[in-house]
Amino acid sequence: MNLLNHAMGDSVFLAYSLSSLLLCLNLLLLWIASGTVRARGGLAVNREDGARYNVPVSDQDPPAVARILRAHRNAEAVIYPFLLLGLVYVLAGGTFTFAAPIFAIFVASRLAHSGFYLAAKQPWRTVSFAISLLATIALLVGDVWFTFHIT
Repeated sequence: MNLLNHAMGDSVFLAYSLSSLLLCLNLLLLWIASGTVRARGGLAVNREDGARYNVPVSDQDPPAVARILRAHRNAEAVIYPFLLLGLVYVLAGGTFTFAAPIFAIFVASRLAHSGFYLAAKQPWRTVSFAISLLATIALLVGDVWFTFHIT
């Protein structure tokens, strides 16, 4: 319990927690959006759903649903590694002054990426992806730095 009390008072942990909450919310909203758009389209991808809601069944999602699912998969592929690297950073005792900007930049760029992906906006989708990738690389460097106490 003492470790938990210490962590709750740690600004790096709080920044990580806020980032994690926002990134998970991003994933959940994309997931909910895919189901909502599919339901509004009057189509099911599972036989039991088609029978339950009396709608046609298709092996393929409509293009709008497929786009949301691609945005969701892209978000998962980038967010999960970032969250793991962020946890390593917190556990390694990294500093707030290094973590806060990286966490903020990553979260902002991933939220922007989801919006740009759904709106089919290029080059902004690529730019926001590249920014999130650079933030992930910076966090990886920070992990190595603080884990191995490189001076």
